[in-house]
Amino acid sequence: MWNWQKPNWPTFRYDAAGLEPYEQQFLLSAGEVLGAVHHVNTSDRDQLRIDLLSEEAMKTSAIEGEMLDRLSVQSSLRRHLGLAPDSYPSKPREQGVSEMMVDVYSTYSNPLSHDTLFRWHDMLLSYDRHLETIGAYRSHEDAMQIVSGRLDRPTVHFEAPPSHQVPAEMDQFVTWFNRTAPDGHEPLRALIRAGLSHLYFESIHPFEDGNGRLGRALAEKSLAQNIGQPSLIALAFTIERERKAYYDQLKRHQKTLDVTPWLIWFAETVLAAQQVTLERVGFYISKTHFYDRHRNQLNARQSKVIARLFKAGPEGFRGGLSAENYISITGTSRATATRDLQDLVEKGALTRTGELRYTRYWLNLDREG
Repeated sequence: MWNWQKPNWPTFRYDAAGLEPYEQQFLLSAGEVLGAVHHVNTSDRDQLRIDLLSEEAMKTSAIEGEMLDRLSVQSSLRRHLGLAPDSYPSKPREQGVSEMMVDVYSTYSNPLSHDTLFRWHDMLLSYDRHLETIGAYRSHEDAMQIVSGRLDRPTVHFEAPPSHQVPAEMDQFVTWFNRTAPDGHEPLRALIRAGLSHLYFESIHPFEDGNGRLGRALAEKSLAQNIGQPSLIALAFTIERERKAYYDQLKRHQKTLDVTPWLIWFAETVLAAQQVTLERVGFYISKTHFYDRHRNQLNARQSKVIARLFKAGPEGFRGGLSAENYISITGTSRATATRDLQDLVEKGALTRTGELRYTRYWLNLDREG
């Protein structure tokens, strides 16, 4: 039996007291993220928001096996957030997920409605010409199954309620989501509510496609409502790193109404996601300190390369910056590149590892500066 076939569905059972330490840590870390963001200067704050939202858009799609164009996502986000647009073309798929991310971000405090979900689904999948139904719940008569393996011998991981049951199930879900909000009649703690909302929604699987991305958007909306502002945490980024465990947990808990292990796994994932966000905010603060230390010390070539390194994000260039990278970015000679790089090391802007052709350079982000 699937969870939705059990007599007490959708009454989930869990150990609320056992989750309390996670709830307290979540609120503490949420305050740390908010405080850290306020230390990012105004000009960088918009770019931080773009970077965090674009990474989430990329990763929530990657979880479903869909690879997006990062620059197109960022271009779309700039436009939807009302920021100065760049010249990079915005593609339909990237534009759709960006529009949905901005809508989740900007309307987080609104009660959930069927129209909200329909709007998100339409934004997300309006480019897809193969779906029967876009912007509405599924209505096909075939069983809604999650399967893998060979076509002639598929493994069924989960079967959702038949389409004719979906409207009633979603009426119940929307009512539950709003009732358990901080200002609802039966408010739930932040991590419990977000974890339950994701599992509950995925178990109904109300749309023909896009359920995973919408379910993660709902978890973000839930968390944002509980802390009173967009959380901006790297939830999809963190889930994507633990993708197999994520699917294993969903599969296991779509067969039971006892969901304490799911809520613990989800809580640990959210707390890890908060730490990723704190690291990213720290990177932006370090960027400000870096430019304060090295203002007017860099020539045009060096400035161009440093800007590219910062654009690569906290992880930097894969494998580090090489002399060849420097030559490619600046179009300069090898001798000039060598002098420029040595100068950057001497000024403390870069650190160097390796020797000869294995020499690599890294941003020196001394956060004490």
